[in-house]
Amino acid sequence: MEFQVLLSENGIKYKEIYEQIRLAILAKKLSAHARLPAKRRLAEQLNVSIITVQMAYEQLQSEGYCYSAERRGYFVSDIQNEMHLSQIHTMDLEQRVQHEFLINFKNGQIDASAFPYKHWNRLYRKELNESNASNAPWQGEYSLRVQIAQYLQQARGLACQPKQVYIFSGFQQQLLNVCLFFNREAIGIEDPGFIRAKSIFEQLQLPCYPISVDEEGCCVPDADEPVKLLYTTPAHQYPTGAIMSIARRIELLNWANKQDAYIIEDDYDSEFRYKGAPIPALSHLDSTGRVLYFGTFSKTLLPSLRISYLIMPAPLQQDFEKFNAFQKATVSRIDQQAAAKFMEEGLYTSHIAKMRTLYRAKRSCLIESLSKHLGEHFDIIGDTAGLHIIVTLPEGLNESKAIALAKSAGVEIDAVSPMHLLHKPNHRVMLGYGAPSMEEIKRGVQLIANAWKSYLSI
Repeated sequence: MEFQVLLSENGIKYKEIYEQIRLAILAKKLSAHARLPAKRRLAEQLNVSIITVQMAYEQLQSEGYCYSAERRGYFVSDIQNEMHLSQIHTMDLEQRVQHEFLINFKNGQIDASAFPYKHWNRLYRKELNESNASNAPWQGEYSLRVQIAQYLQQARGLACQPKQVYIFSGFQQQLLNVCLFFNREAIGIEDPGFIRAKSIFEQLQLPCYPISVDEEGCCVPDADEPVKLLYTTPAHQYPTGAIMSIARRIELLNWANKQDAYIIEDDYDSEFRYKGAPIPALSHLDSTGRVLYFGTFSKTLLPSLRISYLIMPAPLQQDFEKFNAFQKATVSRIDQQAAAKFMEEGLYTSHIAKMRTLYRAKRSCLIESLSKHLGEHFDIIGDTAGLHIIVTLPEGLNESKAIALAKSAGVEIDAVSPMHLLHKPNHRVMLGYGAPSMEEIKRGVQLIANAWKSYLSI
């Protein structure tokens, strides 16, 4: 198949290849199941390396625009597009916790030792003055909302205004507020899914409908289910690590439009992706105001800062502000202003780049250590992004026993079964690699491997 790609002199080559093929697929210039040019052939035509073409193809595949067939190449996915693609804006791609256990592989932890305390303390001391003694506005400091809007436009392709940004003191407080605002009869939640989201729904006594997850991410709720609000994690499904395909994203948006429903997009750790560029946000495709975007600084800065944010679709803003008319800010004005200055000075993006490199190295270290000490007896799931992986246990070793053996060896890991609503597996565990150092990762894997292999006698 002949396809022309034009490269600029100073552009990032793989991004230009990715973007031009992506737009051609969406515009139906490339038909479904058509074969994309062979990597070597396209690389020769464009005078770039095969790796450059490979990176572009992997990005397209990870987002569902194409698929690969072993020894045959890459093919265009069949995307049933009902969206108005002309309205879609293309994006410009581009401390350890003290614990009683020897080594902490718990999920949701970050490497606190790598935080730029010197820079943060300088900014914090500057904001700690008499003029900042009063509360911040309920919606949040304008300076921080400006920086968040700019960051999301650059990093996630999400076009929003500062007036659409609302600052909260963490995910659960944010989710609680949104659920009360919508006052819907039923909530859809991914199965498996985030247990803290489920706890909020249970506290509000909202009926939860489990929505299954497959290799393309969260499935579309059945039309006969009364779900009018859906919670999902498209960029990195929690906990499986699945990345929602472009076809599934469009299906969900079409479902929301037809059912008069809304989608909560929890983008909890999209900054840490290790193959290709970060996946564009689901909100990036939303042209009808059906997606509420949830972001947080817990993974990129420090969880203890308790700063999260919501991007509210413009059509809902007036009602949302009326609903919260008597609320007060729940996040320190000083913390918000320090965070705004941190972003304004470019420290935030450089810190994310540094942490992405560090976590990529930790991920590789963990996978190599598991392969070395456990080998073929254990499978790994969801290792392309985020700060955790899932390990599938061999026959004869269940979840509770594996966790108990690891604990006895001085290592703490997480269970996976509580994240399932319906069918709870008992043969998987989760290992987070945010907190431990490289040496701790190697030592921790060796400890649990010895404990598990002794129990299995392998």
